[in-house]
Amino acid sequence: MEVKYPIGKLQVPKKVTLENIQEWLKEIETYTIRLRETVDSLSDEELSRTYRDGSWTVRELVHHIADSQLNMYQRLKLALTDDNPTVPNFDQDQWAILSDTTLPVESSIKMLEGINERIVSLGNSLTEEQLDLAFTHQKNGKITVATKIAKLAWHEEHHLAHIKIALSE
Repeated sequence: MEVKYPIGKLQVPKKVTLENIQEWLKEIETYTIRLRETVDSLSDEELSRTYRDGSWTVRELVHHIADSQLNMYQRLKLALTDDNPTVPNFDQDQWAILSDTTLPVESSIKMLEGINERIVSLGNSLTEEQLDLAFTHQKNGKITVATKIAKLAWHEEHHLAHIKIALSE
């Protein structure tokens, strides 16, 4: 297992179906329960663990997951409401050093509960045609709604694996 990508890199089928979307939405829907089970009873020492040298701590990972889901959710909605909008880059490293990332992880888990509930609701209403709608990312180019839903699910699982690695050290 490569610690940087413990569940592998994001892989999106060439033709995403509504069935694929449903699978990803099930992961998103149950994510905060699984995250809570993993981090709820952790001490400050455990929240300060890292999964590899130089990586974010468990605490920073939880806050990052919420920040990232927030940004990706907004991009998803923009793709569904605007005509291929251009979206700015999200400088995750700069976000990670802002003072709100010292708050208890509960603040980000609550945020994730709401965001993920909204993502699942929105995702359940998608049509085949909407899967091809897109936005253009400043650095990464055109990204479809289908790919964004896949990344929303993958990203959470990717970092949950990082948290579990950090806690097993």
